[in-house]
Amino acid sequence: MKFSFEEHSHRRFNPFTGSYVQVSPHRSKRPWQGQQEKIVKSDPVTYDPECFLCPGNTRVGGEINPDYTSTFVFTNDFGALTQDIPSGSYEDGDFFKAKSERGMCKVICFSPDHSKTIPQLNQDQVFDVVKTWRKEYMELSELDFINYVQIFENKGEVMGCSNPHPHGQIWAQESIPDEPLKKQQRFLKYYQSKGKNMVTEYVQAELVKKERIIYENDSFVVLVPFWAVWPFETMIASKSHIESLAKMSDTQMADLADAYRTLTIKYDRLFDVSFPYSAGIHQAPTDGKDHPEWDLHMVFYPPLLRSASVKKFMVGYEMLANPQRDLTAEKAAGVLREL
Repeated sequence: MKFSFEEHSHRRFNPFTGSYVQVSPHRSKRPWQGQQEKIVKSDPVTYDPECFLCPGNTRVGGEINPDYTSTFVFTNDFGALTQDIPSGSYEDGDFFKAKSERGMCKVICFSPDHSKTIPQLNQDQVFDVVKTWRKEYMELSELDFINYVQIFENKGEVMGCSNPHPHGQIWAQESIPDEPLKKQQRFLKYYQSKGKNMVTEYVQAELVKKERIIYENDSFVVLVPFWAVWPFETMIASKSHIESLAKMSDTQMADLADAYRTLTIKYDRLFDVSFPYSAGIHQAPTDGKDHPEWDLHMVFYPPLLRSASVKKFMVGYEMLANPQRDLTAEKAAGVLREL
């Protein structure tokens, strides 16, 4: 018997983080008798007078939104991180350690239209979102206490999105959070040993193989990572060295907008539903140091498994051992590529 990725259980290594995923392709044939999500479909509403994010409406904190016509950014009324806290730390022996954490949380409304998610916006409107990301990243990086800026989007109720008006968030803080810190350490080690960037080297290797590529333009590639954990996990990564949004040209930003929009359109076509996901940009820290080891990339973690109503849960083995998936990255890429 010859080993096959598509037939036999195996583990795949993620060089970006140093972690593994268990792949069990034979399990995709099992019948499903687990939980089925309710598919909520509602008539699109351009403006909702009860929405805290629509133009002209009053937010829960009492602020009134302007009559914005493009993107709109404001400081989160209930931010998980704030800058007006005293500095402090606590340490007691080997087991008890904590420190204060200053930061800022912002909300980005993608459009004044209450009903339109990223795949429903036109190219220029998505380009405005990317330009807003860059503006906010650059402004926040100028603050001396901000060492990392995490831009992300939670789409859909199943991802815990607390407001249906399409929006994203920015959390900026003193510390580099765990996930980008893992990448920081591994990217730096790779750069120091090889003199090359791990992300762009990986992208070029994937372009040669073509097995997991979904879409590409002049600047970016959309692919399913070899080590993907979620069933239809994807990544948008640059073909050439780009440390951060601050280093991007207008052409590269337009290409990022194109890749973002194209991927999310494919997602919506996958199960003919507004496709939920958590997505975010990983890029160079804003700690005042040079980071030639970094290349900007955007990751998408969608939870849907077999249909609009069947969700992938991270439980049991995934929580206690390491992540596991049934659908191979190559098969998932093939499905998305054809949409």
